[in-house]
Amino acid sequence: MLLGCIADDFTGATDLASTLVRQGMRTVQVIGVPGAGPEAVPEADAVVVALKSRTAPAGDAVAWALAACERLLAAGARQIFWKYCSTFDSTPTGNIGPVADALMKRLDASVTLFCPAFPANGRTIYQGHLFVGGALLSESGMEQHPLTPMIDPNLVRVLTAQTVHGVGLVPFVVVDQGAGAIRTALTRLADQGRRCAIVDAVTDRHLFAIGEAAALHPLLTGGSGVAMGLPENFRRTGLLPARDDAAALPPHAGHAAVLAGSCSRATLGQIGLARDYMPTLELDVLATPDAAALAAQAVAWMEGRLSAAPVLIAASAPPDRVAALQAKLGREAAGALVETALAAVAGALVARGVRRLLVAGGETSGAVVQQLGVRTLRIGAEIDPGVPWTYAQGTGPALHLALKSGNFGGRDFFVKAFEHG
Repeated sequence: MLLGCIADDFTGATDLASTLVRQGMRTVQVIGVPGAGPEAVPEADAVVVALKSRTAPAGDAVAWALAACERLLAAGARQIFWKYCSTFDSTPTGNIGPVADALMKRLDASVTLFCPAFPANGRTIYQGHLFVGGALLSESGMEQHPLTPMIDPNLVRVLTAQTVHGVGLVPFVVVDQGAGAIRTALTRLADQGRRCAIVDAVTDRHLFAIGEAAALHPLLTGGSGVAMGLPENFRRTGLLPARDDAAALPPHAGHAAVLAGSCSRATLGQIGLARDYMPTLELDVLATPDAAALAAQAVAWMEGRLSAAPVLIAASAPPDRVAALQAKLGREAAGALVETALAAVAGALVARGVRRLLVAGGETSGAVVQQLGVRTLRIGAEIDPGVPWTYAQGTGPALHLALKSGNFGGRDFFVKAFEHG
């Protein structure tokens, strides 16, 4: 293994793994901290450990990340990558900073860069401020996120509230000069005692330059975009051979379905378009705030509808209904209700022969993967930037699985997904 990666949710892990596959690295995703046995970490150029830690207490997130880091290092990882969302999803008491601090200490990193930019999906950083499309993060809809509302687009300020280290900025004017200038700026920040560096990026060219600048860093952090330049670092030193089959997956068979738990604007739009193309059930969680009852509704509805064409089952809702449900049950209980219900529905779908399953929403994806007993994911071709089909194996039947971050994908994503893979 060359690159060991730790991701704070399951959709983010597949997003990162897809980026690495696209750059020619054979990549496997492992669900949860691998065991201690010699075969617990699969053989691959890159291994991504998917944790369900984005909204976990910081102490738990740190413990899981350190355990994953130890397994990856024991398997031969030459560099560690800490992956979080391209919208830096983390409240002031969140765990991006604490996990980074712990990994920096373990790996003796003198300076670590933070770059969640992903221009292909509209995430860019300029003067330390995160933009989604043409809007600041705080005006993008993320300020209404049910679990991690982002009301401050200034990443230097957000990270400063979370880390014990000083935080600096490598601005656009430096990044635009290339890898050498970025490397010099990072060294200067470390000399000034600012060991955490937010790095601007507006284009893929910037991301490749940032990756090159971090070639010798024991640790770097960010969204999947900044990993674009990492495979070439290994190729340049002769450690990574040329590959043309990194995205190959076994052929698929069986029924197809979509499960949507995300309440993001992107997913709501995808559901709206998909209604015209596939049988769709929209569960009303506010009217029926009971996971078992919701799952029973879905199971009754799916009978006789599963065929070669995909079906869509959604528990998504617009912001006003999400707010009403949270007011009724509490934020954590409301999220757990949706996750539990859709995980049970996923089990019922697979039991009835579904072998191609697309899941929308990071927390929902984590619950579904755990319900289905998935242990590893082989990463295939992308449907849209950041969302690949994967080949999932574990305690149940093997299946083709796509895990979509709520914010990712074009409006026709659910419709076109089954034309791929």
